[in-house]
Amino acid sequence: MPRLLAAYRSTGADLPFGDPRRAHGVAMEGYFWRFTRPDGAAVIALCGVNRSATGHWATLGVAAHPSGFLRTTAHPVARAADRAFGANAGDAFRADTGRVHVDLGPDALLDVTVSDPAPWPHRMFGGSSIFHAVPALNQYWHPWLLGGRAHGYAMLDGRRIDLDDSQVYAEKNWGKGGFPDSWWWGQAQGFDDPDVCVAFAGGEVTAGPLRTEVTSLIVRLPGGRVLRLCPPAALVRATVTDESWTLRARSPRWSVEVDANAPLGRAHVLPVPLPAERRNVAGAIEHLGGRLDLRVGRDGRDVWSGTSSVAGLEHGGLDRARTEVLRRGEHPDAADARPLTS
Repeated sequence: MPRLLAAYRSTGADLPFGDPRRAHGVAMEGYFWRFTRPDGAAVIALCGVNRSATGHWATLGVAAHPSGFLRTTAHPVARAADRAFGANAGDAFRADTGRVHVDLGPDALLDVTVSDPAPWPHRMFGGSSIFHAVPALNQYWHPWLLGGRAHGYAMLDGRRIDLDDSQVYAEKNWGKGGFPDSWWWGQAQGFDDPDVCVAFAGGEVTAGPLRTEVTSLIVRLPGGRVLRLCPPAALVRATVTDESWTLRARSPRWSVEVDANAPLGRAHVLPVPLPAERRNVAGAIEHLGGRLDLRVGRDGRDVWSGTSSVAGLEHGGLDRARTEVLRRGEHPDAADARPLTS
């Protein structure tokens, strides 16, 4: 039985009531944190543990709003923990459920611990619902931390950013070949009620010859109740451009509307890994300070609405991101920074 379970998880899937945060052994295991300060600033940290024929390597990055700072790199060594949540990349990155440490040089440091966590509630499946149990999908997604209090700082481009009392969000994504051909994503805190957190992810999901588009939408309401609207239990429609994200989700009792926007000229272009090739390429148009309007209804009545002016919003796809890089006059592989030494 243990061997059968290991073989099943190695496809990327999880049994009901399993822990999707643990590494599965697929080509890419992604780790992402977002810290939202009370004044509307935001900092992100990311790590992708990637597998090639010659071993594991990492995609690492930190970025900030409103400064526009971005530092990414490919690191030659990496490890994702399979018995508990955690990942490391030599001295450049290490993280577990309670701490994140990034060192990409003296002008790109982050060291944060997390208290008062608001974890994903214990349910049969994670953020991708029943799709977690489907083997060999190209991508899975799970927002495992929907709130918490940060303690620490970031040192970015010679400026110290105090992250004490920032709101915390964290997620994990993984897949057999890196990223889908096309995807969209968003996350926001910074609402008037500090309990509220919204996150969504969608894209082209494939398994063998099967191909479809799926979007999952998560909302943590005041008081801590968490809604997951995802097919097949809910109908979720997403209309996305590089500057706008419109989602309409409905289940038998709940409805959620998301309207978000951000100007393309202020976006970062983040790297995504090509695991087998041991390199990163421009792959995602990422806004760190967009506007997001959220409306939640139950049984036909409005129950909560609010606005965040510091939403993270993403539109991904290799062709789309490379076009934006070229428009800015940059090299199309600018996201593939010089590797750090281990």
